[in-house]
Amino acid sequence: MGYVNDVNVLQFKQNGDQRGHLVVVEGNKDIPFSIARIFYIYGSDREVVRGCHANRRSEFVLINVSGTSKVKVMDGKAEKVIVLDKPHMGVYLPEMVWKEMYDFSEDSVLLCIASEVYDPSEYIRDYAEYLKEIGMKDE
Repeated sequence: MGYVNDVNVLQFKQNGDQRGHLVVVEGNKDIPFSIARIFYIYGSDREVVRGCHANRRSEFVLINVSGTSKVKVMDGKAEKVIVLDKPHMGVYLPEMVWKEMYDFSEDSVLLCIASEVYDPSEYIRDYAEYLKEIGMKDE
Protein backbone atom coordinates (compact mmCIF):
# COMPACT_ATOMS: atom_id res chain seq x y z
CA MET A 1 0.00 0.00 0.00
CA GLY A 2 1.18 3.51 -0.77
CA TYR A 3 1.13 6.31 1.76
CA VAL A 4 1.00 10.08 1.46
CA ASN A 5 4.59 10.11 2.78
CA ASP A 6 5.59 8.12 -0.34
CA VAL A 7 4.31 10.92 -2.61
CA ASN A 8 7.32 12.88 -3.86
CA VAL A 9 7.73 16.08 -5.81
CA LEU A 10 10.20 15.53 -8.65
CA GLN A 11 12.35 18.21 -10.27
CA PHE A 12 13.46 17.48 -13.83
CA LYS A 13 16.58 18.96 -15.40
CA GLN A 14 15.86 21.91 -17.67
CA ASN A 15 17.95 22.02 -20.81
CA GLY A 16 17.83 25.04 -23.01
CA ASP A 17 19.31 28.14 -24.47
CA GLN A 18 18.05 31.23 -26.30
CA ARG A 19 15.84 28.98 -28.45
CA GLY A 20 13.79 27.76 -25.48
CA HIS A 21 13.67 24.95 -22.95
CA LEU A 22 13.69 21.19 -23.21
CA VAL A 23 12.82 18.78 -20.39
CA VAL A 24 13.53 15.06 -20.78
CA VAL A 25 11.77 12.46 -18.63
CA GLU A 26 12.96 8.86 -18.91
CA GLY A 27 11.43 5.79 -17.30
CA ASN A 28 13.49 4.07 -14.59
CA LYS A 29 15.76 7.11 -14.52
CA ASP A 30 13.89 10.38 -13.96
CA ILE A 31 10.80 8.55 -12.74
CA PRO A 32 10.88 5.36 -10.64
CA PHE A 33 9.16 2.97 -13.05
CA SER A 34 8.95 1.81 -16.67
CA ILE A 35 6.45 3.82 -18.69
CA ALA A 36 3.48 1.80 -19.96
CA ARG A 37 0.96 4.56 -20.68
CA ILE A 38 0.82 8.32 -21.21
CA PHE A 39 -2.29 10.48 -21.32
CA TYR A 40 -3.09 14.10 -20.66
CA ILE A 41 -5.96 16.16 -19.32
CA TYR A 42 -6.86 19.56 -20.77
CA GLY A 43 -9.93 21.74 -21.16
CA SER A 44 -10.95 21.36 -17.52
CA ASP A 45 -11.83 24.46 -15.53
CA ARG A 46 -11.27 25.42 -11.90
CA GLU A 47 -14.51 23.78 -10.68
CA VAL A 48 -13.78 20.37 -12.23
CA VAL A 49 -12.33 17.59 -10.07
CA ARG A 50 -10.63 14.76 -11.94
CA GLY A 51 -9.23 11.49 -10.67
CA CYS A 52 -11.20 10.66 -7.53
CA HIS A 53 -9.77 7.16 -7.42
CA ALA A 54 -6.95 4.95 -6.22
CA ASN A 55 -5.13 2.31 -8.25
CA ARG A 56 -4.23 -1.13 -6.96
CA ARG A 57 -1.17 -1.55 -9.21
CA SER A 58 -0.48 1.64 -11.18
CA GLU A 59 2.06 4.24 -10.17
CA PHE A 60 1.87 7.70 -11.73
CA VAL A 61 3.92 10.81 -12.34
CA LEU A 62 1.88 13.94 -13.04
CA ILE A 63 3.40 16.99 -14.76
CA ASN A 64 1.57 20.20 -15.62
CA VAL A 65 3.35 20.93 -18.90
CA SER A 66 1.24 24.06 -19.35
CA GLY A 67 -0.63 26.14 -16.80
CA THR A 68 -1.31 25.00 -13.26
CA SER A 69 -3.35 22.51 -11.26
CA LYS A 70 -3.44 21.00 -7.79
CA VAL A 71 -3.25 17.37 -6.75
CA LYS A 72 -4.69 16.21 -3.43
CA VAL A 73 -3.54 12.81 -2.20
CA MET A 74 -4.94 10.87 0.74
CA ASP A 75 -4.20 7.52 2.38
CA GLY A 76 -6.91 7.32 5.04
CA LYS A 77 -4.67 8.90 7.68
CA ALA A 78 -2.92 11.83 6.02
CA GLU A 79 -3.64 14.28 3.25
CA LYS A 80 -1.33 16.44 1.12
CA VAL A 81 -1.92 19.03 -1.62
CA ILE A 82 0.74 19.60 -4.28
CA VAL A 83 0.61 22.61 -6.59
CA LEU A 84 1.90 21.78 -10.06
CA ASP A 85 2.94 25.10 -11.57
CA LYS A 86 6.21 24.47 -13.41
CA PRO A 87 6.71 22.30 -16.50
CA HIS A 88 9.95 20.91 -15.05
CA MET A 89 8.35 19.54 -11.87
CA GLY A 90 6.16 16.54 -11.32
CA VAL A 91 4.68 14.51 -8.54
CA TYR A 92 5.19 10.78 -8.05
CA LEU A 93 2.10 8.90 -6.85
CA PRO A 94 2.57 5.29 -5.67
CA GLU A 95 -0.15 2.65 -5.98
CA MET A 96 -3.05 2.68 -3.51
CA VAL A 97 -3.01 6.43 -2.85
CA TRP A 98 -6.30 8.27 -3.39
CA LYS A 99 -5.85 11.14 -5.85
CA GLU A 100 -7.90 14.16 -6.90
CA MET A 101 -6.76 16.72 -9.46
CA TYR A 102 -8.47 20.12 -9.46
CA ASP A 103 -8.15 23.92 -9.71
CA PHE A 104 -7.06 23.75 -13.35
CA SER A 105 -5.99 27.00 -14.96
CA GLU A 106 -7.54 27.78 -18.34
CA ASP A 107 -4.31 26.80 -20.13
CA SER A 108 -3.65 23.67 -18.03
CA VAL A 109 -2.34 20.54 -19.73
CA LEU A 110 -1.73 17.84 -17.12
CA LEU A 111 0.50 15.06 -18.45
CA CYS A 112 -0.01 11.71 -16.70
CA ILE A 113 2.64 9.00 -16.97
CA ALA A 114 1.60 5.55 -15.74
CA SER A 115 3.42 2.33 -14.92
CA GLU A 116 0.58 0.12 -16.20
CA VAL A 117 -1.70 -0.06 -19.22
CA TYR A 118 -5.32 0.84 -18.54
CA ASP A 119 -7.22 -1.86 -16.67
CA PRO A 120 -10.54 -0.74 -15.17
CA SER A 121 -10.48 -3.59 -12.64
CA GLU A 122 -7.55 -2.05 -10.76
CA TYR A 123 -9.37 1.24 -10.11
CA ILE A 124 -11.12 1.95 -6.82
CA ARG A 125 -13.58 4.76 -7.57
CA ASP A 126 -15.46 4.95 -4.27
CA TYR A 127 -13.66 6.49 -1.28
CA ALA A 128 -15.56 4.36 1.27
CA GLU A 129 -14.55 1.22 -0.66
CA TYR A 130 -10.95 2.47 -0.77
CA LEU A 131 -10.94 2.95 3.03
CA LYS A 132 -12.33 -0.57 3.46
CA GLU A 133 -9.71 -2.06 1.16
CA ILE A 134 -6.82 -0.43 3.03
CA GLY A 135 -8.26 -1.53 6.36
CA MET A 136 -9.33 1.91 7.58
CA LYS A 137 -13.05 1.10 7.83
CA ASP A 138 -14.90 -1.94 9.09
CA GLU A 139 -16.87 -4.01 6.61
